[in-house]
Amino acid sequence: MLVIRDPLGAMRRFDGDPQSSIYGTQWGMPETTVLRHEPRWPAVLAMLSIGYLHYALPGTLSPGPDWLLLILVAALTIPATISRRLGNRRLSQTLGYIANSVVTLAVGISLTLLIARLPSHKDTPNALLRSAATLWICNILVFACWYWRLDAGGPNQRDLQRSHTDGAFLFPQMTLDPDLRKEMGEDQWRPGFVDYLFLAFNTSTAFSPTDVPVLSRWAKTLMMIQASISLATIALLAARAVNIL
Repeated sequence: MLVIRDPLGAMRRFDGDPQSSIYGTQWGMPETTVLRHEPRWPAVLAMLSIGYLHYALPGTLSPGPDWLLLILVAALTIPATISRRLGNRRLSQTLGYIANSVVTLAVGISLTLLIARLPSHKDTPNALLRSAATLWICNILVFACWYWRLDAGGPNQRDLQRSHTDGAFLFPQMTLDPDLRKEMGEDQWRPGFVDYLFLAFNTSTAFSPTDVPVLSRWAKTLMMIQASISLATIALLAARAVNIL
């Protein structure tokens, strides 16, 4: 049996059996053993959507020019995608973290500005409702991206696993008996962006996880922050706008 280091620096065992390696043709093995990598385009679409939604907000709620966030997201996301396709996963991951941090900061500033403007009654009820709904959707997308990027080491690390058995969230598929999972065709199940989007949506609507228990402290902290932002958006802003109508 050989112990080899993969392109990401992790140690992997290879005992001569093609099925024992998850890299397939990368280690000179049949192409049929290569696992399907998780698609990145849903996360890219989510990031661009955040930039567009932020662009649609009133100019008074933007910390800079209306178009700035959308341009920054595109300037970070596109090179991250290209870097990953060229094999530079470390650069791609770093750019992804920076893009996520930028949109999180922008959404947080916009929400703060909107709350600060409430006592002045400068915004119409319709404008308040639109702004609150836009920021609520942005909140879901932002934290879905964070969960997707951080859980189990992120998508690059999850690509190295045949199935998802350990992470910050306990998805229902992870609790199934291994034989039952294989019978259901879920023996190689791994969460995708939609799974994290569903988790983020539930957190913003129910203010708590529903079918996915949270295991790690960092995930609990992020979910508390997301639920607090959602509560502020719905309870303070939407309710205020409805009362003014």
